[in-house]
Amino acid sequence: MYRSVKFRTRPLEEIMAQIQAAKPYALQIRRIFLADGNALVLATDKLLQVLAVLQQTFPRLQRVSCYAGPKDMLNKSPAELTALREAGLKLVYYGLESGDEVVLKDVNKGVTAAEAIMAGQRIVESGIKLSVMVIAGLGGQAGSARHAYHTAQAVNAIRPHMLSALTLMLYRGSQLLEQFECGKFVPLPPAAIMGELYQLISAIELPAASHCLFRSNHSSNHIAFAATLPKDKARLLADIKAAQSQLADVTEWDPYNNVE
Repeated sequence: MYRSVKFRTRPLEEIMAQIQAAKPYALQIRRIFLADGNALVLATDKLLQVLAVLQQTFPRLQRVSCYAGPKDMLNKSPAELTALREAGLKLVYYGLESGDEVVLKDVNKGVTAAEAIMAGQRIVESGIKLSVMVIAGLGGQAGSARHAYHTAQAVNAIRPHMLSALTLMLYRGSQLLEQFECGKFVPLPPAAIMGELYQLISAIELPAASHCLFRSNHSSNHIAFAATLPKDKARLLADIKAAQSQLADVTEWDPYNNVE
């Protein structure tokens, strides 16, 4: 049995203290996640120092992973990303959210669609595995088709190793929740979420040799899906279509269910 642990990316001395606290489990630990949000915001020399200590402390360590934001991905040079990969950073989780210019602007993502794509491509080109997360329903009813199409085009351009589809959750204090409450944002009902997901997957065209693991099993999702793209694309589309029919009778749904 092996352990997968998380280290919070706080001041360097706190990180080192966390590493020392986990040292008794050194022979059991195979995977480490650098937690507390976007770890790639840290200076490269600091990250390299942390990765070096992790490798020294956990002799059976196979993978270090972290979240990353697009601006910080773009701020790392190809040489820096290569150095991080060689030091043990093997997987980056990237919240692309959408590939649509309007949606990205509406949710204040802070980058253009072109920049969002470039950020993902930079990670892939460095040899670090990339897991991309997108959010079904983020464009609301008005932008659903556009959001699905442009997000698929972004996935096609990035060619991530993993792809996850989450479903929009309206959080207390968010602008989207405020817009919903005043009638400016109309969220998608469950069946329409399936319709958008169907459009998204339909428009994803990856090379035949690609092996992209697709998952839609987050707690926000109405129904869980699992597939490998492009190999399982036809089967996945059939599963989504069946789910859409299953959810068509759901006429009462509460967007506040996901409020935290």
